Amino acid sequence: MSNIEREPSLFESPTPVEGGANNQDTSNQEVQSPTSSQTPAGSISELKKDENGVMDPEEIKQNMPSLPEKSFKDYISICIFCLLVAFGGFVFGFDTGTISGFVNMSDFKQRFGMVNADGEHYLSNVRTGVMVSLFNVGCAVGGIVLSKVGDIYGRRLGLMFSMIIYVVGVIVQISAQHAWYQIVIGRVITGLAVGCVTVISPLFIGESAPKMLRGTLVCCFQLFITFGIFIGYCTTYGTKTYSDSRQWRIPLGLCFLWAILLSAGMISMPESPRYLIEKGKIEEARYSIARSNKVDIEHEAVYTEIQLIQAGIDRERLAGSASWGELVTGKPKILSRVIVGMFLQALQQLTGNNYFFYYGTTIFQAVGLKDSFQTSIILGIVNFMSTFVGIYAIERMGRRLCLLVGSATMVVAFIIYSVLGSVNLYQNGYDGPTDKPTGNAMIFITCLFIFFFASTWAGGVYSIVSEIYPLRIRSKAMAVATAANWIWGFLISFFSPFITSAIHFYYGFVFTGCLIFSFFFVYFFVYETKGLSLEEVDELYSSDVKPWQSGDWVPPSQEYMATTTGYAAEMKGEVSHKA
Repeated sequence: MSNIEREPSLFESPTPVEGGANNQDTSNQEVQSPTSSQTPAGSISELKKDENGVMDPEEIKQNMPSLPEKSFKDYISICIFCLLVAFGGFVFGFDTGTISGFVNMSDFKQRFGMVNADGEHYLSNVRTGVMVSLFNVGCAVGGIVLSKVGDIYGRRLGLMFSMIIYVVGVIVQISAQHAWYQIVIGRVITGLAVGCVTVISPLFIGESAPKMLRGTLVCCFQLFITFGIFIGYCTTYGTKTYSDSRQWRIPLGLCFLWAILLSAGMISMPESPRYLIEKGKIEEARYSIARSNKVDIEHEAVYTEIQLIQAGIDRERLAGSASWGELVTGKPKILSRVIVGMFLQALQQLTGNNYFFYYGTTIFQAVGLKDSFQTSIILGIVNFMSTFVGIYAIERMGRRLCLLVGSATMVVAFIIYSVLGSVNLYQNGYDGPTDKPTGNAMIFITCLFIFFFASTWAGGVYSIVSEIYPLRIRSKAMAVATAANWIWGFLISFFSPFITSAIHFYYGFVFTGCLIFSFFFVYFFVYETKGLSLEEVDELYSSDVKPWQSGDWVPPSQEYMATTTGYAAEMKGEVSHKA
């Protein structure tokens, strides 16, 4: 006997059928209509049924209402809501932009650094690495542990809860006087909050956005990261003129404002309809879908959307429970998807982008610039503006092609950068003067590299990772994938000062090798999910199509998705056999 016991769903008749129909195998069984309390009169509940109470698929095909096609202006409201969620990326970006300035500020080094033989204050490689990198450790833990709040209490409350943690961490940092470890503790606490945000925000957008805009809106999360980095650069450039703690306390104080803005935005944001349906809150889900798509709550297409989402949830329940172990044993191809997500997030760090963002001011001091803060602002502008290209490209070119083009172009940029830095930059040894034309060329190549990264891998990875997991394990899988990003971020940010001190610009060849690997990984393992609903992505992974052929895959028809168990039929058979 199957060990799956649940309330009658869209795969079952809401009332028992004589002869034990409800206990029959559902491998080819059509979906029943929702209960009368969920379906208006004159809608799909009144379609012709057979002797077992099963609706005729052809009738559904001809009569199932769909959400009307709308122009972009009709989706402005849901775009605004998703942008409010994407503002969580700004919180992360602002930290990245400010910390690179803090470690080069005179008051910060005087309070939290050491004194060398010449009486100058400085931050050792160890302290710099710890201050910068342990933030990433906090993010990894927060992404795995705190993001569960979003599963239990909803995506909106999960983001608001994370901002409370974030404010606590900021208070710990801003109140520090001379204890450098207090800065570290505060950054770990804020990291817990940011890690939670980086899991819930893309997940929330992916579940709420219309599928034709989902990739674009998820990329807006990356857009806000780049905007936060840029504003962080501008803020530290403005406050570096002070001679006291205002240099770094003003940027930290602004973090309170970001937390208030994100929390206020969540008050008006409709909850994820997929989360609501999974929790059985159908009326709230109807309201959320209607509001997101600008239709009346009684519109029959709203019920269609609920039926399609519920059908997807039922497939997932038939395929297995939402335990951590299912990340390994789940179907279809859950382990494969988890590994792909982890590799993509890790490779996003191994492109070398944060090598520039975390240590931008330090790097450009090495190429002979007197005011490296100005160059960081230039990089921030390039990063921010290039993300708009990525938002366009992710829907125009597709996910796979974006990543492939990005890997190829970043390889070329990093090779040129590394050769210039290791061969031509230093004229008389690493302690001697630098060649200014070479330094200028390296800055240009850096801007080119950031353009390639921001327009491809930056948003493309978040878009793919937010799409490839089924609802029942989405937050867990995204947390694990994002943790891989944070762990590699920690390793790169902690060890980069030591590595650059030892091998200088030869370090770039390490990232070049990682980029070459990323090209082949994407080609052989990453599926194209452009234009697919989250339920259709499951069907894609259950098929036998190869990743490099997935761009030509045609999803099943709407009536098939709404009326059959699809891939879950085989999974249920396996579960029943084991029971």
